[in-house]
Parts: sequence; structure tokens; C-alpha cells
Amino acid sequence: MTDIPIGLDATGNRSEFDSMGNVDVPADKYWGAQTQRSLQHFSIGNDRMPKAVYHAYGVVKKACALVNASAGRLPQWKSEAIVQAADEAIAGKLDEHFPLYVWQTGSGTQSNMNVNEVLSNRAIQLLGGTLGSQQPVGPNDDVNMGQSSNDSFPTAMHIAAVTLIDERLVPELNRLAETIEKKAEGWMDVIKVGRTHLEDATPLSVGQEWSGWAAQIRRCSAEIEHSREGLYELALGGTAVGTGLNAPSGFSVHIAAKIAELTGKPFVTAPNKFMAQGSLDAMVRASAALRGAAVALMKIANDMRWLASGPRCGFGELQLPANEPGSSIMPGKVNPTQCEAMVMISIQVIGDDTAIAFAGSQGNFELNAMRPIIINNFLHSATILADGCEKFRTYSVEGTELNREKIQSYLDNNLMLVTALSPVIGYQNAAHIAEDAQATGSTLKAAALKSGKISEQDYDRIIVPKDMVGDGVAGA
Repeated sequence: MTDIPIGLDATGNRSEFDSMGNVDVPADKYWGAQTQRSLQHFSIGNDRMPKAVYHAYGVVKKACALVNASAGRLPQWKSEAIVQAADEAIAGKLDEHFPLYVWQTGSGTQSNMNVNEVLSNRAIQLLGGTLGSQQPVGPNDDVNMGQSSNDSFPTAMHIAAVTLIDERLVPELNRLAETIEKKAEGWMDVIKVGRTHLEDATPLSVGQEWSGWAAQIRRCSAEIEHSREGLYELALGGTAVGTGLNAPSGFSVHIAAKIAELTGKPFVTAPNKFMAQGSLDAMVRASAALRGAAVALMKIANDMRWLASGPRCGFGELQLPANEPGSSIMPGKVNPTQCEAMVMISIQVIGDDTAIAFAGSQGNFELNAMRPIIINNFLHSATILADGCEKFRTYSVEGTELNREKIQSYLDNNLMLVTALSPVIGYQNAAHIAEDAQATGSTLKAAALKSGKISEQDYDRIIVPKDMVGDGVAGA
């Protein structure tokens, strides 16, 4: 990449312009006047627009340059310069030139213009021109040709969301599910106490319990994949309000096809641009799928940390890996840190989704102008879910072992084994046996024989925990 000239004036700035006049910008940055205005007016907090949005925007601008050139609307030499600059944006080479905050105009116009200005100046540089001149490549007339922020920003949102789902989130969910499934397969013959309402229940195997967790994750992964269907529909071509003004005939179809070609994903033009631009329903539905995964992962992480509680005074059925000291004051204490992190991630994702749903409800007339918060929260959720699944799998699930002695001791003392006697002696008689055993502290067998309702031979034949677990698949 050619170096950007520095120190074009005594302050290290250069002059850029837009329709409102001239603005000084840092000489070593590619952005222009509108980006600089946004930095001045919207320096709110520390939340920057995710770089994934800009990488996706690079795909949008590259596709538009290619389609516009092939139709003769953009000279080939201009298109090639824009495409080279867009490729650099896609690869992350221009990340430092995309500084804007999430909290900006709700249409994403300032981020769109940030991209237009950066690609324009980089293309000008490649062509030997002067930065800030907007010649021979203009940010609005050339890089933004046939586009509006109102149709290009939601298109970039969809590309960024689908890319993260495909490349990180779904693979990590599936790897976690696979690891849990392998654990389940190895523990199918280990019988344990089941628990419902936090109370003792009839037995199942450890493998069955874990298979339920894996099935939850598999279903969540499938739901997330299904949610992509709405994200494949692109708003680009609708321009300002969905009518396609200033975009040539057929542009929406051609541009969606080009984006599909560039990404290898089945993007298509949205059949109704008024829906695509007036709402962000597809993002809301996709976020709901992320929330579903968070709910499942929270249940699994909570189950694991409860089952591992102890080591002496808790359930103690699971032994989690000891990754780091757990206390600054209590020597030897080890905590279920990965489980706790997953619970916090899940809480955050549920919060992100609440904001997305609220923002999604705020579409007014032909535009939903709450886009930055939606894509920021969505990408945040998908990223921490993916990263969390990787760490949870690597540093907790893979190294988890069973305390078989503890599991067996709980099973031996489980009064709910009496359930198997109900078909033989009746529910009420079985209930009285369990109640007597609990009241007197005796074993279930002693209370059963004391009742006179069952013989020892029949008791030993019926109360066999491994015969009580079925397979859990078709309604055992």
C-alpha cells in the first residue's frame, strides 16, 4: 500500500470538503469531511462501529463498482481502483480509517460515507491523484453510485451477520455439541439420580442427561441457521425509500447476484424493498435465535456448576478442570469459572436481544433508523457466544470427569426409586413407603418390607435402577 502523505500543512492536517464546506482532517487518514464531522458530533462513549460492518461494506462497494462498470455506468479504470480499495477494506487493511462510533445517525449514513470517503481517497491515491480532491474518484458519485445509505447499510448488516454466523458461531456451537455428545456416549451406563423441581426424582444415566444438553445445542444451531433465510434478502437497489430512484433498472437483482458470487452465499434481492428498508425484522428474528442459544447455554452451564458444587459440601457429581486458583483469601479453592462466564455471556446476549427487539419496533414509515445499535448488539452477541462456546468446550467440558462414588451413593439413597413399585402396589401404598423411609431415616427397601406390601424377592426384581432409565428417545 502506498504511504499516505503526512503533514500537508503545518498542523499535520489536510483540507477535505463536503456540501457544507471545508473540514480539516488528519493527513495520515483516508477519511473525509463527513467522517470528521461525525467524530466531532458523535464522540459518545467507547463503542465503535464493529469492523465487521466495514468489511461487509467493502463487499457492497466492490459489487457495486463491478456491476456499474459492466453496465457502462462507471469507467473500467475507476472501477478497478475502487475494487482494489474495497478488497483492502474487506481484508481489514483499512481498519484504522473506520473510526466512527455506534451512536450516530440511525440510518448508518455516517458509516456509509466513511466507507465512501476512504475508498474514494484510496482509489485516488492508487490513480496518482491528490487526497481530498474527490477527483478522479468521488465518494458520492462513484463509490456510492446507485446506492443510498438506506439500502446499503442494511445490506452490509446482513452480510456481516451471515458471515459471523457461518464462520464462527454455528461451527463453535456444533463443536461444543459434538464434545458433549462424545461425553454422553461414554457415560450412558452410569446411572444417577434424576432431579425435578430441585428435588430427587427417578433415575436416568449421566449420558442421557448430557445427551439432552447436546440436543439443546444442536436445535439452537439449526434455528440460527434457519434464521439466515431472512438475512439472505438484501435491500440494495431500493435506494432512499424502496422505490429504487437513481438506481438503474435491474440493479437490485444484478447487485444481489454479484454479492452472492463474491461471498459464496445465497444472497438474493429482497422481493419487497419497502419491508427491507422500513423494518429490520430479519435481524430481529436472527437475534431471537441467538437468544435461544443463550438460554440453552445458560441452562447447561448452570447444571454443570451445580452438579460440580463442592467438593465436600455440594453435589460433587462432576469434577470440572481446575484452571486457576478460585480465591484470593481461601487457599485451595477452585471455582467453576467457565460456567460462570457462560452464564454472564448468556445474560448479556439476552440483554442485547431485548435492545434489538425494541429497536426493531422503532421503524417509522419508510425507514427503521435504529440500525447501528441493532448490528452492534447482534455482532456482539454472536461474537461472545462463539468465543464463549470455544472456551467453555476447551477449558471445561472436555476435561470434566465423574465422581462415580458420589453418584452411586446418591442413587443408593434415592427414595424416588419407589416409583417403580407403583404399578405393582399402587401409588398410595408406594407414597406411604417413601414417606415412612424419609420420616424414620431408614432405607427404601427396609420401609418397603416393613409395609408388608411387597416381598423381598419382588422388591429386588423391581427396584433395579438400570432397568428404569429406558432410552429417553421415544418416550421411555
